[in-house]
Amino acid sequence: MLTTVLPIVIAIVFLLFSALKVLNEYERAVVLTLGRYTGTKGPGLVIIIPGLQKMLRVDMRTVVMDVPPQDVISRDNVSVNVNAVVYFRVVDAANAMLQVERYYEAISQVAQTTMRSVLGQRELDEMLTERDKLSADIQKILDDATNPWGVKITNVELKHVDLQESMIRAMARQAEAERSRRAKVIHAEGEMQASEKLREAAAMLSQEPQALQLRYMQTLIDIAGDKNSTIVFPLPMDLITPFLKTIQAANAAAPPAGGPAPQPPQPSAPAG
Repeated sequence: MLTTVLPIVIAIVFLLFSALKVLNEYERAVVLTLGRYTGTKGPGLVIIIPGLQKMLRVDMRTVVMDVPPQDVISRDNVSVNVNAVVYFRVVDAANAMLQVERYYEAISQVAQTTMRSVLGQRELDEMLTERDKLSADIQKILDDATNPWGVKITNVELKHVDLQESMIRAMARQAEAERSRRAKVIHAEGEMQASEKLREAAAMLSQEPQALQLRYMQTLIDIAGDKNSTIVFPLPMDLITPFLKTIQAANAAAPPAGGPAPQPPQPSAPAG
């Protein structure tokens, strides 16, 4: 009799142990009883009736999914290669198991098609300078698409936007031309401002001739400080005009050289 009861006891113990399941804090169990959904259990100790119930484990942690590189043609007909990374987590274990066959692969496919669709409507400059906005647009579309599956898209980041070599060279030439244009504009603005200041200085100096003379003197001092062997400096006429007038007056008063000496006055004859 012992030999008959012992196998039954061993079978019962084996069934009890097989019915006990332990789920981690980040796991949930979707329980199917005879093929029908009867609830979500966990975490901790879960009892599953062998032969009648089936347990599907679902990881509730955030998953990092790398989207494969996609060839995208922008709105301005530029071919680029773009890849991204998607962060998501399951918020409803039952829908993740019952509404979609393999939610990880489904999210990957939706992410690829969404990324091509969104980036194809943008120009190349927007892809390079507005990545945050494009990532937010892709995240919103993905979140709406995966919401029936019990999945929450927490973040989308565009990693690389790779260009062809010819396009890289063209962009380098464009950037160089833009820098040259800015340099010329800045130089022209500087010349305009300098000419305006010079015009104001000339108007101020024209009102005071003495200030102009002082400016000439200052220029002489500045030039004398340099190690120049020869200095040619125009002398303003208003400095030597008083000297010229003095010399001209003296020459007019002096007798001409080599001329006859002046005769003394003759006495007049007495009247008859």
